[in-house]
Amino acid sequence: MNFEFTEEQLMIQQSARDYAQRELMKDVIHRDEHCEFPVQHIKNLAELGFMGMLVSPQYGGSGLDTISYVLAIEEISKIDASVGVIISVNNSLVCYELEEFGTEEQKQKYLVPLAKGEKLGAFLLSEPEAGSDATSQHTKAIENGDHYILNGTKNWITNGGSADTYIVIAQTHPEKGHKGINAFIVERKTKGVSVGIHENKMGMRSSDTHSVMFTDVIVPKENRLSDDGMGFKIAMKTLEGGRIGIASQALGIASGALDFATKYAKERKTFGTEIINHQAIAFKLADMATEIEAARFLCLKAAWLKDKHQPYGTASAMAKLYTAETAMKATTEAVQIHGGYGYVKEYHVERLMRDAKLTQIYEGTSEIQKIIISRALSGK
Repeated sequence: MNFEFTEEQLMIQQSARDYAQRELMKDVIHRDEHCEFPVQHIKNLAELGFMGMLVSPQYGGSGLDTISYVLAIEEISKIDASVGVIISVNNSLVCYELEEFGTEEQKQKYLVPLAKGEKLGAFLLSEPEAGSDATSQHTKAIENGDHYILNGTKNWITNGGSADTYIVIAQTHPEKGHKGINAFIVERKTKGVSVGIHENKMGMRSSDTHSVMFTDVIVPKENRLSDDGMGFKIAMKTLEGGRIGIASQALGIASGALDFATKYAKERKTFGTEIINHQAIAFKLADMATEIEAARFLCLKAAWLKDKHQPYGTASAMAKLYTAETAMKATTEAVQIHGGYGYVKEYHVERLMRDAKLTQIYEGTSEIQKIIISRALSGK
């Protein structure tokens, strides 16, 4: 690994930092309190090229490397993790899947507007009875002539109410188990698609999360991704890259907490001096900084492996596991350093603490990451 960033990578990082500090900071607390989707911010970030960062320019994307993506998601998530996850899902789970597994016709019709940010995407895998156990899909897509008939319910869907394009994982041949699963492109406005209520979440409140129901939805066969029975493999491969995005988001939450805590510690005085001069506070900050730096290198290693077209599944699981745990610890310490001020919204760290918790849960819980890592160690 080369630890020196290129001029282009630094430019992308600075662009993301400038927008987050200048624009997202203005209304992040308001949007969190009111569960308000950042419509205008997403349009602005699309114009800056952040909605299709990893997509080839021939399909409307920015054609950037994964390291640039990590740097950008971290900077945005320092201020607003909700915006970070909206960008991450569109890039890592939707655009990637279409570019990697879609036909040329599918790419032109669906990928181009998603990469340009003209439309927004969502990835529909989780179900009421199929969360961590993604093989237990109850959503069915039954073949019927030149189309499939889709029925079922998906839940915990990020961008569920705002997305135009869904990638839906469904069981087509139940007797074949995970080899009978397929992935389908479904437009939200298709007849028979309905969106459930907005989930009132603890954190990430500015990103919308919904259940999505399908009732006799007709899906043309040309909207199936890749060969018959490839859906589970597609989903798992997609999540490998998605974990890099969520790890970068968790990294941003942790480093944002450190920034806020350090600034506060330099200003707040007790016993005649700034609290950063008290060893109890200084050591908390030192531990936070060290763990965040270690988390950052795990993210960059996974990104580097992906850019080098080397296996990165285990590395992305390690990055996701460690950064999520680091985010939860760092935000808890940031609240503690702020004392009573840390418990109110004005100082931001209580929101970061709420946001951090979700990074231990979605796109594979911390326990699932440990399963992935341990299986790699055992050679399974």
